[in-house]
Amino acid sequence: MTYQQSIIPRSVEWKESYIRLLDQQKLPAATEYLHLETVEDVWDAIKTLKVRGAPAIGIAAAFGLALAVKNYETDDISKFQKWLSRDHDYLASSRPTAVNLFWALSRLKNSVQHARSAEEAKTVLLHEAIQIQVEDEETCRKIGEHALPLFNEGDAVMTICNAGSIATARYGTALSPFYLAKENGIPLRVYACETRPVLQGSRLTAWELMEAGVDVTLITDSMAAHTIRTKQISAIIVGADRIAANGDTANKIGTYGLALLAHAFQIPFYVAAPLSTFDPATGSGADIPIEERDAAEITHIAGCRVAPEGVQVFNPAFDVTPHELITGIITEEGVLSGDYLLEIESIFQQAKK
Repeated sequence: MTYQQSIIPRSVEWKESYIRLLDQQKLPAATEYLHLETVEDVWDAIKTLKVRGAPAIGIAAAFGLALAVKNYETDDISKFQKWLSRDHDYLASSRPTAVNLFWALSRLKNSVQHARSAEEAKTVLLHEAIQIQVEDEETCRKIGEHALPLFNEGDAVMTICNAGSIATARYGTALSPFYLAKENGIPLRVYACETRPVLQGSRLTAWELMEAGVDVTLITDSMAAHTIRTKQISAIIVGADRIAANGDTANKIGTYGLALLAHAFQIPFYVAAPLSTFDPATGSGADIPIEERDAAEITHIAGCRVAPEGVQVFNPAFDVTPHELITGIITEEGVLSGDYLLEIESIFQQAKK
């Protein structure tokens, strides 16, 4: 049995003169789609988490660059390249942690290095952006196919944040095996942490899994240990925003705590991510920049203040899980485990071939 595509929602679509974007800030109360018509619209959508999830950010940024160049009124390829570099850097400044953002933008910029005219460059850029989205959908399905055999029929699996269809082109990374399990009639139960402070687990993961008919139960982040013990959680699977050369992984804040719990309960802790999320140039997690966000994300919920005026706030958006706590990293090329430094180096050498 296969799902109709409409059951698994998409977050980013190219519409020739604009980008159609699911506003993830409005979920689950309203399913609204924005029309992004300028590069400034795209920058704002990424910065304000209207689009989030490392692959979806990369796709949105790629389409944003393709959208920007449509308005370049020049036949001078040198001037075109100068403007392209400007808008590349502008979009890259929207978020600091998700490596897919920089990867996608650099891929587009490099694709037109040898373009002979502005019109040729515009065509190449759009085709490259579309190709990134097509590749990501196939990548996510492959991740799910490699992840699904790691679970047994009837397993209860925990996740955090949203590494699902709306965080990617389709299927997601950490959520991909649950969609494939549903397609193949394999019962799996998902326990989704709410993911404070922005509640991506409750607003997004619970919403999209319910849309697809996947068995999902929502818990608060502080219930994770009790839930693992009392609900016989068999594994934890999460996504990633950046993976260093040694396997250290940056993901939504709270992920590191789940990895420590998995170690304490002696259950597997998996990271699911495409190769585009790996950053071999970053040696370890200590070198990954951690975005700190507005204090209002903690002091307010849905616009209502829940903390005293003037309280000091520390609001890192991500934490880093050391590689030694990770049972396996699930990619489109298979599952990495053991010596991640060697495994990651090897898989990128194979990819080059």
